[in-house]
Amino acid sequence: METELIRRLAHVVGDEGLVLDEAAQAPYVEDWLGKWRGRTPVVVRPRNTTEVAAVMRLCRQSGTPVVPQGGNTGMSGGAAPDDSGAQVILSLNRMTRIREVDPVNNTMTVDAGVLLADVQRAARDAGRYFPLSLGAEGSCTIGGNLATNAGGTAVLRYGNTRDLALGLEVVLPDGRVWSGLRGLRKDNTGYDLRGLFIGSEGTLGIITGAVLKLYPAPLGHATAWVGAASPACIVSLLSRLQAQCGERLTAFEMMSARCVDLVRAHVSGAVCPLEGDHPYHALVQLSDVAPEGLPELLERSLAHVLEDGLIADAAIAASETQARSMWRLREGISQAQVRAGKAVKHDIALPISRLAAFIDEADAALAAEFEGLPIVNFGHVGDGNLHYNVLLPPDVSQDDYARLTAALNRRVHDLVAQRGGSISAEHGVGRLRRDELRRYKSAVEMDLMLMIKRALDPDQLMNPGKLL
Repeated sequence: METELIRRLAHVVGDEGLVLDEAAQAPYVEDWLGKWRGRTPVVVRPRNTTEVAAVMRLCRQSGTPVVPQGGNTGMSGGAAPDDSGAQVILSLNRMTRIREVDPVNNTMTVDAGVLLADVQRAARDAGRYFPLSLGAEGSCTIGGNLATNAGGTAVLRYGNTRDLALGLEVVLPDGRVWSGLRGLRKDNTGYDLRGLFIGSEGTLGIITGAVLKLYPAPLGHATAWVGAASPACIVSLLSRLQAQCGERLTAFEMMSARCVDLVRAHVSGAVCPLEGDHPYHALVQLSDVAPEGLPELLERSLAHVLEDGLIADAAIAASETQARSMWRLREGISQAQVRAGKAVKHDIALPISRLAAFIDEADAALAAEFEGLPIVNFGHVGDGNLHYNVLLPPDVSQDDYARLTAALNRRVHDLVAQRGGSISAEHGVGRLRRDELRRYKSAVEMDLMLMIKRALDPDQLMNPGKLL
């Protein structure tokens, strides 16, 4: 890269806004999973939207590709540079201002670099609630959440990140700024530009600010752990609880017995609340601003399905400590997978009515074609999102890992497509699923996406090699 460009970038963001040392660049050039590592001549760290716009104008003038980056906690390689050494990383980690909290309008306006945990904290301080919750909430940023349309554990009640944002501020590839920070719940004045940039993975522009929805803070929770014989029973349980508990049903997580066994074996202190063997488990949580009667409602609802034989057993948390222990068992699955082997991961979504049939079909197909490979199946069943993973031995060779990954991806994703599902539910496409996209999206969909990309980024400078 020309020294002149770096000099001009320093003039915009100051010397403290540039990371030039190779060792200091390490956290920026490698994704947190360690799957992708690239090179960059410079990491640029603007302090505000004006500086982001100036950086983009300089990069466009010089034809320099830009990789936008938030917390760099993505699962699909969408924020890592390639190994050409020609791509500038534009990190928003200095843009951490909470611009406004409006408890009357139930909104919060923030910089894109604000950590998700800090947004949650600011909402609590204002007596409100921001429901997006992820395992990486202490290190992921709102901009990254928006760029990938992150999901999390509360999608069932509150929706994805797309549903939690009312307005955006975006710097376009040519340096112009779209100021769409409107805290409106109704605005029929043209195309939904907000929705266009959410989930675009930094390929159309750089989200620099957002107006987020806030909610009344839940004052009570009721949590239960359930054992059942099959995925079909779990899906039926979801339907019954939705009918009996309504919007109080906040979370509904499913995991196979193998997931529970893995966590108990590899995560210290993990205990299953139920005795006996249950092929499938569910973690259920109710919440409400009026806490009275929640445990009783959950107990009555589960008693009815127990009487009907839909589930085999259930345990209701009698304290916050017991509830945290149940969540620890669910949240320990990812850690346990890492310790047990190398997982081939599938972040898939299906219509809830087709989940059970997919699991049965996929289990049978993989048992026949990939004998002996354990399946680690868990997910947010309330929104149709499964993490249908296959565990390979820790000592598998790189060649065998690559070969099995390609074969497993094709088999699982073909079955997902046949049942009207998606090969990426909440992790994004990035590099990981980019080359598979054409197989599972129609030619018309791909053409429309490419037309939008060319219209907004004709020089192909925004996050090249990702998504498209």
